[in-house]
Amino acid sequence: MHGGGFAAWSRDRLSMARRGAAECGDVWQLERGVYVAAAAGPCEEVLHRAHDFPRPSSPLFPPPKRSSGAPTAEEGAHAHTARMRGLRPQAVAARIGEIAPGTARFADRWPTGRDVEILPPVRHALAETGVRYLFSEDAPTLLPFAWQLFLAREVLVRPSRWVWPRWVPTPARRFRTRQQVAFTDALRPVVRRRRSSGRLGDDVLGLMLRPSSRHGPLPEEAVLDSLPGLTVATFETPSRAAGWILLHLARYPRAADRVAAEAALLPADPAATTSTHLDSLRYTRALVREVLRMYPPSWLLTRHVGRRTQLADFTIDAGSTVLVCPYTAHRDAREHSEPDRFRPERWLDDSGSPTKPGAFLAFGTGPHGCEGVALAMAMLTLLTAQTARRYHLSEPPGPEPGYQVTTFEGLATDGLRLRATARG
Repeated sequence: MHGGGFAAWSRDRLSMARRGAAECGDVWQLERGVYVAAAAGPCEEVLHRAHDFPRPSSPLFPPPKRSSGAPTAEEGAHAHTARMRGLRPQAVAARIGEIAPGTARFADRWPTGRDVEILPPVRHALAETGVRYLFSEDAPTLLPFAWQLFLAREVLVRPSRWVWPRWVPTPARRFRTRQQVAFTDALRPVVRRRRSSGRLGDDVLGLMLRPSSRHGPLPEEAVLDSLPGLTVATFETPSRAAGWILLHLARYPRAADRVAAEAALLPADPAATTSTHLDSLRYTRALVREVLRMYPPSWLLTRHVGRRTQLADFTIDAGSTVLVCPYTAHRDAREHSEPDRFRPERWLDDSGSPTKPGAFLAFGTGPHGCEGVALAMAMLTLLTAQTARRYHLSEPPGPEPGYQVTTFEGLATDGLRLRATARG
């Protein structure tokens, strides 16, 4: 596609992505060496072929340099397996009563009768919930450091005219390193106290500290290095999604009423909420899934090409970049009927459900899919239910939207303002 390349792309990335998919097909070329996978099939193919299309090698929170060296690849794989003990759907289901109170507190604290910029309190509520899920009784100690990690991430990914080499110690990178060290320094005594006392805990950290029959206990540094990124991920991406969900509750009052009717059956005490209650929120979950389909918070995923390979009709050279675009894949009429129409019922009706697993890519797929899918869906579903249960939401009056769509790091409703009115 030769329509201005990155210049046109940077002006309106969503429109450019849709135009490219419409005019050029399932895979199209943005510029030399840069390709866009725009449909479910090639998106899923790229994400599953991790050897041909690896993720960028530099994580947002890279392990710090140490004289003893970083954890080995085998220890990293062991750490991933250990983390997943606490993030699997069964583990999340067993702890719904610990997740629900944080989402209820968010709804209870919403000031009524005035327009409120809602993303900051959403982020704080989900941070409290996510950090408590990871660290239980140690969450109050670690939450301030987790918040500073998030701020470091925001500074680091902010758009800039210059792309500095990774080895250049820019102010943003130095700030990131300071916050990462501070988080690790706060977490290290927690790890040592739990191990020395033998009371490891049943949270994600505790499950990571349990020795495995094959590998024994994880080295301390392997535990510490794996948690900064996971900690931020528990609330950063769900917060972007929550903005879109709350906006849709305001724009579709009938859908919000249906969510409220389901939520009315939740226990009065949020701590008494169980996985059975969560499973009963079928329409609420469908609404969350539909918003994620239309506005996936991670709408564009970057993959590098490790070796010369084929994708659709393109032979792609090593060193090229493939941009995987769930946003356009989710708006493909071959996968979703009336793709631009907000219709949560599609996830309840067999006739409207997508025909392929890859047709829903809000959390990625393949070996590098999101680890926290079950936790994120539980938090978002309960936050949606608790909010609709209490309030009618509305947008500020006026012709202009009360938010700005941002696309650089994720798809978000920056500055979103909404008004809550108590339900009668």
